[in-house]
Amino acid sequence: MKRMILGLLMALAVLPASAQFEAGTKYINTSLSGLGLSYSKNEKVHFDLRLAGGYFLSDNCMVLAGIDYAHQPHWDQVALDFGGRYYLHDVGVFLGCGLKYAHTQETTGKFDNFFFVPEVGYAFYVNHFIAIEPSVYYNMSFNDFSDSSKVGLRIGLGFYF
Repeated sequence: MKRMILGLLMALAVLPASAQFEAGTKYINTSLSGLGLSYSKNEKVHFDLRLAGGYFLSDNCMVLAGIDYAHQPHWDQVALDFGGRYYLHDVGVFLGCGLKYAHTQETTGKFDNFFFVPEVGYAFYVNHFIAIEPSVYYNMSFNDFSDSSKVGLRIGLGFYF
């Protein structure tokens, strides 16, 4: 009887792990990013807040959109992004890429920029619905590659439902 109960509990523990990446799953993420390792000598370390939402169109393949806000003493930035993620077969590693539009309000004026953003990360599941998601991304600027492109680290909290 103990073996049967233990086997049933193990089966229940394993089954939900595969459901997070199934078609039709919805996704919400809040994250803190920054430590922007920029090519620009003028930019210091800053932190961004991000809110994103997504939907799994098929198993392991998600489309997502988000909004970012960043602040430093001499500028504020709001950004909108759209992209996708592919999760490697139920292990939590994901590969993503997207396009990002950023509007920056500086003390000297306004500045708009477009980015191509590849990303690699891992979804560490706390339970069936919540994951801690560290990732590394690269904002490659289309307008000013040398001063606006940067590598960054992001830590997020993902909700799957």
